[in-house]
Amino acid sequence: MASSVPRELSPRAQEIVAAARELLEEEGADALSMRRLADRLGIRAPSIYKHLPDKRALENAIVSDLFEEVAAAFEAAAAGDDPLAGITDTYRRFAREHPHLFRLMTERPLDRDRLTPGAEERAAAPIVRAAGDPDTARAVWAFAHGMTVLELNGRFPPGADLDAAWRRGLDAFRR
Repeated sequence: MASSVPRELSPRAQEIVAAARELLEEEGADALSMRRLADRLGIRAPSIYKHLPDKRALENAIVSDLFEEVAAAFEAAAAGDDPLAGITDTYRRFAREHPHLFRLMTERPLDRDRLTPGAEERAAAPIVRAAGDPDTARAVWAFAHGMTVLELNGRFPPGADLDAAWRRGLDAFRR
């Protein structure tokens, strides 16, 4: 049977998701197992399955929460003088401050039908507004994502002026 995220998580499921997020953020994706999570919570691993059907559901719940957080951050960033730069700076900062969460959110196909309804769309809306249309928004996101991943992976040469590269890239998208 396919994994899913309940539309509304119980308080205990929310605690489990929060603990999983902390474990992921502290130690990375390899550390996120149901057994490690249960140890952190002081319970037995099978108890987790009373609240979330499987690990994928747990990960989808984390991703849904992250979309909501990123959406709020993008909305705030878009209220500034330069919405495009504000949003992309926020994206870059989030990835640098939370690389394991960023990777969970972006390195595999999304289970869109198993995420909190509307979360992905809410996160995308400020980018679409700032870019002017959905196609330009996708191009901006692809630029920002590519730059971010290359930076996280240490793929730029030492001394490369990444801030200048970001400015130049964003200038190409300005209307």
